[in-house]
Amino acid sequence: MRMHFPAEVTKKLGYYVYRLIDPRNGETFYVGKGKGDRVFQHARGALKLNGGQEDKLDAKMPRIKEIAKAGLAVGHVIHRHGIENERTAYEIEAAVIDAYAGLTNKARGHGNDFGAAHVEEIITLYGAVPFVARHPLLLISIRNSYEQEDKSIYEAVRYAWRIDPRRALRHTYVLAHVNGLVVGVFKPERWIKATKRNFPALTGALPKRWGFEGEEAEDLVSRCYLRKRVPDQFRQRGAANPVRFICKTQCCQGVMDHRR
Repeated sequence: MRMHFPAEVTKKLGYYVYRLIDPRNGETFYVGKGKGDRVFQHARGALKLNGGQEDKLDAKMPRIKEIAKAGLAVGHVIHRHGIENERTAYEIEAAVIDAYAGLTNKARGHGNDFGAAHVEEIITLYGAVPFVARHPLLLISIRNSYEQEDKSIYEAVRYAWRIDPRRALRHTYVLAHVNGLVVGVFKPERWIKATKRNFPALTGALPKRWGFEGEEAEDLVSRCYLRKRVPDQFRQRGAANPVRFICKTQCCQGVMDHRR
């Protein structure tokens, strides 16, 4: 089983976007981007674990182990290479992820607010008025969990995030958005660890991840944000984290800009 590129090949590749293939059925089960030997590192990592601890959300590792137990090797396909910079690689990766259903990727790709959408959704999004941030806000993209896991908006937004709970407590409201359109506004009452006891739908504890208990925001607040568009300055292409904070300073600036 190959685990490295020849040195002369590595020099030519640059950044690339790749797919991992299950040889048992020909399915693409993971899409990623990288340089050098990145495409081979997943298989190396899975085989080294040998039943050890791994991220409970990382579904590709069990798949790789199952392939190895069958006496087969993961298929590696370089989807696009010679990409000149990492940002462009992220954009291509996100587009390829959107093209394949049933992937084991934990996220839909960097910059997923700009991902696949029906033309009517695009028209609704860009026809919506951008909201003006009047409170300390926590923006959370729920595109993955809301669309793929058939959850309510509240269940999709309230867990499980890599987040500093002390910082989260300083932000009054949580805005759930899909592709940049706000679909839910909530007021957290407390932030708790992402354990099965706190969130029964979880398959196990997720270290360093948190969620909240809360309720829908009052009508006056909801009207400020619901069905409005996340302003462009808070939608960064290539952003890996689905969570974004808007602090008090940015709130004030938003109100001043709105008044001009």
